[in-house]
Amino acid sequence: MNQEVKRPCPACKNSNGKGVGIKNSFEILVCRNCETLYTSHLPSSDESENYDEYYSDENLTVPEFVNKRIEEIVGDFSKFRQTNRLLDIGFGSGTIMEVASKQNWDAFGTEVSKPAIDKAKQLGFEVFHGELSEAEYPDNYFDVVAASEILEHLHEPQVLLNEVARILRPGGLFWATTPFAKGLSYRLVGIEWSVVSPPEHIQLFSRKGMYEMLSKSGFSLVELKTYGFNPMEVMNKYKSKFSQKRGVSSEFNRLETGYQLNESLSKSRARQKLKDVLNDTLNTLNIGDSLKIFAKL
Repeated sequence: MNQEVKRPCPACKNSNGKGVGIKNSFEILVCRNCETLYTSHLPSSDESENYDEYYSDENLTVPEFVNKRIEEIVGDFSKFRQTNRLLDIGFGSGTIMEVASKQNWDAFGTEVSKPAIDKAKQLGFEVFHGELSEAEYPDNYFDVVAASEILEHLHEPQVLLNEVARILRPGGLFWATTPFAKGLSYRLVGIEWSVVSPPEHIQLFSRKGMYEMLSKSGFSLVELKTYGFNPMEVMNKYKSKFSQKRGVSSEFNRLETGYQLNESLSKSRARQKLKDVLNDTLNTLNIGDSLKIFAKL
């Protein structure tokens, strides 16, 4: 593999990235212009994730507290209801489509994973197996397009945003989440943060980079928020170093620990209030680990 020619920043296309280390045999760069993190080269076919093996019965279901949060998120979409059509890109477990359908949306989805497609079809959803651009939805077709934890995986994220802008009606909402390149976890542990995980995640966007991409696609009303922090990420760094000294293997599951933390903070009104205050603080300081996107044309 020829790695001499490094890819430009996927957000702003600047070609002068600064190396910050190696992770899983991929060089990690930070854009000197917009501070997006990204791999110096795209994964080859041999390196790429196999999404037909990505999902199983275990990860095609989500905890009840996640369902409740999705109900709140989809409930907020009601103000955009005109055509009554909602699309979830990379729908995975299908939770957003299921909740949207219960709230009387005509829910559609795209997904590259065959097991996820098969499950969604069994549930009666109209879904497309493949990339969004291949689905050929009509112009101005959807009120809401959602993409949860998708943009960090894509070889050409700008292409997807351009397609979202085409199929979203004027005044409709593009809602998305993706890891934040300037979040507290990265600031504390650098590329040892478990979310820096090529070839699964090949870029983590900054605010500036995401604004630039959305602007290029024609979105003029953009709100970005940064929420969430898992202290287990930092604890794991020092636990791993201690385990290595003792010759003991130490594995960290970011999804499981994240679920455990969020479930704990959702068990009572007092804990939920604390979570809200913490998230507001992280957003004010612009250091939350997750970038939340609300964009309109």
